[in-house]
Amino acid sequence: MTFKEKVNALIEEALLEKLSVFLIDLSISDAFKIMVSLDGDNGVALQDCIDISRAIENNLDREEQDFSLEVASVGVGSPLKMVRQYKKNVGRTLIVKTASEIIEAELVEATDVFIILSWEAREPKKIGKGKETVQKELQLPYADIKEAIVTVTF
Repeated sequence: MTFKEKVNALIEEALLEKLSVFLIDLSISDAFKIMVSLDGDNGVALQDCIDISRAIENNLDREEQDFSLEVASVGVGSPLKMVRQYKKNVGRTLIVKTASEIIEAELVEATDVFIILSWEAREPKKIGKGKETVQKELQLPYADIKEAIVTVTF
């Protein structure tokens, strides 16, 4: 078992006790700096990070391999990577990049296969001059999404 496989197994075991928290990313540098990014259905509490950190720290032997460890929640402006993240952000505004366009819209629905976005757009009137506001909706498969970020409004 490689060092990364061992760390990943420890994280998975610790997450079994915290069903609302899930792993987003695990990276280990050449200098054995372990970086763990977590997210949660209801956010990630400081205690969640502490518990996962302890589960890793207490089960690895520094005599066998010296390492540094950083466990954190994903940042506010971090791109969404998992279907579970899309599902927890239904009702929020996303900036979604596809191969051909960038859309800022409300995430109306997230299934296991696609998302549905809704937004208002100004388009030329069908009859007469000027523009009118129309409601647009788009069903977008995850495979077509290059990047999606939740916008933060204050």
